[in-house]
Amino acid sequence: MKVNIYYGGRGLIDDPAIFAMNKVMTVLEELNIKVKKYNLYEDKRGISVLPKTLKEVDAVIIAASVEWMGIGGLLWQFLDACWLYGDKEKLASLYMMPVVISTTYGEKDAQFTLVKAWEMLGGIPCDGICAYVSDHVAFETSTEYTYLIEKKTENFYRAFSKKLSSFPSSAMEVKENVLRPKAISLTPQESEQLSMYVSNDSYVKQQKEDIQELTQMFKKMMGDSALDSKEKPYVAEFRQAFHPIPNVGITFSWEITEFPENLIIRVDHDKLECFYGEAESPDAKLKSSRQIVDKVVYGEQPLQTAFMAGEVTVMGNFKVLHTFDTLFRFKK
Repeated sequence: MKVNIYYGGRGLIDDPAIFAMNKVMTVLEELNIKVKKYNLYEDKRGISVLPKTLKEVDAVIIAASVEWMGIGGLLWQFLDACWLYGDKEKLASLYMMPVVISTTYGEKDAQFTLVKAWEMLGGIPCDGICAYVSDHVAFETSTEYTYLIEKKTENFYRAFSKKLSSFPSSAMEVKENVLRPKAISLTPQESEQLSMYVSNDSYVKQQKEDIQELTQMFKKMMGDSALDSKEKPYVAEFRQAFHPIPNVGITFSWEITEFPENLIIRVDHDKLECFYGEAESPDAKLKSSRQIVDKVVYGEQPLQTAFMAGEVTVMGNFKVLHTFDTLFRFKK
């Protein structure tokens, strides 16, 4: 039989949790149990692949060292990885004993956290070791405490070796009906492979770059498709809303983030040019999303209001914004 120990402390020499773990290991090995310990602080990047180490074990021990509050970030990463990438069928048959040693306040809360998390994962939590230690030397040299650790370990051995049943918990109902991971349905093998990819920083970085490149490519394709249509976006709306002002000549260049080209609006007295492309020395350069252009063009708000709300950025002559709203009177 096999048991894995996952230690979430910092590995300090005076950490009493290390003494408790070593004593637990000694007792299990005397009972002919193969024990392997994983120090999470030694390989922080590899935590996401640790759920695959649960596949061939009969029970696990999770050891937390409470130094100021809670079980610590490394154990949270491990539990998160079990939730995301662990084999749920295997987890459902795994017994877990928490070993929580605190040098400050909060050992009971930390133990409850581990038990609750393991129940949510579908596993079977057992009675564990939970203690506050103010003097690690006195704790480690105490025959009474050593005896208690040995008895707790023996009880844990009886539980997982004989597959003892446990009372039902409401946590299982919550897990089945509420806590459903929002993820693609994957086989245990696929989840394990995904966890290996996640732990590879260079792979993750490359994937992010590829996704960004594809996003830009499809954005450009969609923009080109829209601009290549017979009736280009917003051109008809600007022509319909145009109300010329005598002796006014203004050019606007509107950068719409979803389109590859700028919308050029050129007014020369009673003439209007509206097209997509580039304009030399426009009086005002506007920039916004297509959603904001829709609000202006479909009469939901004037351009000057959108600018005051920070929805449109403007470079150039800000005074022409009022002229824009006078030239183009959009209706709902």
